[in-house]
Amino acid sequence: MNKRFYLPCIVIAMVMSLALPVFAAEAAPEPPKPALFATWWALIPPVVAIILALVTKEVYSSLFLGIVFGALLYSNGSFEGTVLHVFNDGFIKVLTDPYNMGILIFLVLLGAIISLMNRAGGSAAFGHWAEKHIKTRIGAQLSTVVLGLLIFVDDYFNCLTVGSVMRPITDRHNISRAKLAYLIDSTAAPICIIAPVSSWAAAVSGFVEGEDGFVLFVQAIPYNFYAILTIVTMIAITLLQVDFGPMETLEKKAIDGHVTDATCALSVQDEEEETPKENKADMIDLVVPIISVVVCCVTGMIYTGGFFSGTGFVESFSKCDASVGLSIGSFFGFIITLIAYQARRIIPFRDATDCLLTGINAMAPAILILTMAWTLKAMTDDLGAKEFVAASMTLVAGNLVALLPAIIFLVGWFLAFSTGTSWGTFGILIPIVVAVFQTTNHELMMISISACMAGAVCGDHCSPISDTTIMASAGAQCSHVDHVNTQLPYVVVVAAVSFVSYIVAGYTQSAIVSLPISVALMILAVFTIRRMKTRS
Repeated sequence: MNKRFYLPCIVIAMVMSLALPVFAAEAAPEPPKPALFATWWALIPPVVAIILALVTKEVYSSLFLGIVFGALLYSNGSFEGTVLHVFNDGFIKVLTDPYNMGILIFLVLLGAIISLMNRAGGSAAFGHWAEKHIKTRIGAQLSTVVLGLLIFVDDYFNCLTVGSVMRPITDRHNISRAKLAYLIDSTAAPICIIAPVSSWAAAVSGFVEGEDGFVLFVQAIPYNFYAILTIVTMIAITLLQVDFGPMETLEKKAIDGHVTDATCALSVQDEEEETPKENKADMIDLVVPIISVVVCCVTGMIYTGGFFSGTGFVESFSKCDASVGLSIGSFFGFIITLIAYQARRIIPFRDATDCLLTGINAMAPAILILTMAWTLKAMTDDLGAKEFVAASMTLVAGNLVALLPAIIFLVGWFLAFSTGTSWGTFGILIPIVVAVFQTTNHELMMISISACMAGAVCGDHCSPISDTTIMASAGAQCSHVDHVNTQLPYVVVVAAVSFVSYIVAGYTQSAIVSLPISVALMILAVFTIRRMKTRS
């Protein structure tokens, strides 16, 4: 029995011992609103889960303990109330939510497409092409970044597709799985949050009331410092070959041939998945699935927004249901891929349909973590996390107006880090920002909305319970905790420069001034780190 087992047991014992006096009392069938509602206690359950995950390096039990702790606070210590809240208002509620179910269907179908693409030999064909054209570690990393930037429709699709396609290439060039996960994670959300045609743009636009949400989203792009600087940083550290923190250690091991390790817990496919011996696959067999899924997902999203009923493209995208659109798009993407492969006769039909089951099996670990992360968020919602943050932001808004973008960036980071959700952070902060500046200062409203989006993506990047972080680990087949630990130092550096940039933007209220300054500061920071490492 090792340390990883002892610590969760100790925590469980502590929680149970604190609750035992209350458990002895008669439990009410429906516990009243918790006494700690809308207080800082609402953010403690995810903090407990995050700390346990980082210490024990075990995600499942850590998330579950955070869920139990949140239910315990909600039920005021009632044993029966805690159990009912965990299941009725937790797991069952999130799994019967239409949006969540749509995302799970999308993941399963996408896993099936990836499995089909690999089994048919599309990924292998790309590998043969890459052997001739991608000769260096720098080239492999830049190719990963470019592919990630091209797949801007949705972050889930981005993570899993880029990981599946580029993993054999980065392995061949001795790039660690942790570095691949960082490259995937740092292109997925950042490109989605600055791409007007994406599920994230649709979500953000939907949170803006009384304004044209899509127009505001486009106007706010130059102020989205964290997303822009993350992309700049990836390119800079790749070209300059700069790594630091835990990532440097794993990269040195990778160069010596240790690309991954035995702690890898998430995968989207079986590494030993067989391809036909007489394989006729070509690059077209990789391109067709990717393009078909992108086109079908975009079509599915604008369909749900009413595009085919006469609504304009931009408006239909801003009003779309991303969950339904992605589910429909992935289904038709799978059908098109299946038909294309059958027409080319590169895989038997039975083997192709078996990929549906493979997709479910391959996605099971990621789906389990996502379900727990959603349930943990439900616990914080029921404890009044939104109300607590909204009240806190209202108090700040009336005082330090010029510094408000920088403050919103920090609040967005903390909320997304604690809850593991960017979209939930948008839903809390953006309406507050609009209410504060809607009739006073339009430019400062755009900067503050960008700060909210940037802070949410930043917190999402370094949170172990974030769905995008989980998907990046799955796409790279990297240990989830290794991904979080190695990415954190890079996030901190970019976040620090972004914070300073929002201070500059708050006073200048000009993207022409603040954006070049932010990029210059970021490049300077990378060169400074490189010089410090050279001297050491």
